Amino acid sequence: MPRKKKPTIYDVAEKSGISISTISRVLNTPEKVNSETRALVLDAIDKLGFVPKAEARARALSNTNRIGVITPFFTAPSFVQRLRGVASALAVSNYELVIFTVESSDHIQGYLSSIPFTGNLDGLIVMSLPIQKKDAQRLIEHGIDTVLIEYSHPELNSIEIDNFQGGQMAAQYLLDKGHKRIAFIGDEEPHDFEIHPAGMRLKGFQAAMKKARIQSPNEYIRLFANTKEHAMQATRELLSLPTPPTAIFAAADIQAISALKVTRELGIKVPEQLAVIGFDDIDSAEYLDLTTVRQHLDESGKLAVEILLTHIADPSRPPQHVNLPLNIIERQTT
Repeated sequence: MPRKKKPTIYDVAEKSGISISTISRVLNTPEKVNSETRALVLDAIDKLGFVPKAEARARALSNTNRIGVITPFFTAPSFVQRLRGVASALAVSNYELVIFTVESSDHIQGYLSSIPFTGNLDGLIVMSLPIQKKDAQRLIEHGIDTVLIEYSHPELNSIEIDNFQGGQMAAQYLLDKGHKRIAFIGDEEPHDFEIHPAGMRLKGFQAAMKKARIQSPNEYIRLFANTKEHAMQATRELLSLPTPPTAIFAAADIQAISALKVTRELGIKVPEQLAVIGFDDIDSAEYLDLTTVRQHLDESGKLAVEILLTHIADPSRPPQHVNLPLNIIERQTT
């Protein structure tokens, strides 16, 4: 029986109707190709089972000793701390860290479409970004061990936190302190390439308030573009209401810190006149004595590396799904 011929780039060109030069760009510089063309090429590659020569060579050479991290908002404190955990764990290994920052849906699709074919990574960590089914399948089929942080997929390793539970915990903590007029500040629905933990934290907060049979007025919920200036403006608006809240739950520490800056401007005493609780427990939260819901940021990065290296060493292991606990860190703002 004749051996089945391996598909070539010419077969991909014929099936997709796209030129070979454009197919090459999809594989090597996908950000330079529009999303519609890229989708046609990738669909043809997936259907044909085409393996580029670069990937075949990399497979033959085995390890590249490089771990990639795809992350949004590289300057956001929570992402920096997660990356710090990743870097510290890799520092004692023989692996080099390669960081890919994401600024758009097209950006992440470009990375996820090219990484499986370049053959220059041994593993991948995706931080706080959604993964489509077809992208997950491509990573699996091309043998790219992957760990997702703050997102889950049944066939990929994941490290998750329960944002809904975190919102409940924050609300219940303030209720137990005797507060009934509790406001929420957080970022609005993000771009389509991002997850929205603040939305789940809000739902958890609202569920706890409903269970306590406390009806919060709509003006106590403030959603805004994710900047310090918008968080400060939202706080000013809350504190200028005829009946202002006695407590604020901020969906992120950076927003809680912005709220504290407004209280200093207005001469409002914390926590006597206003209690403030954040979420994340970034480094500056401890410095500012901010009460917060702690998620283990550095630890999540370290654990992602640990899981990834374990699966690289033994690809037959089933996917691991780890749920990291949350806890309230009580300081001087409540």
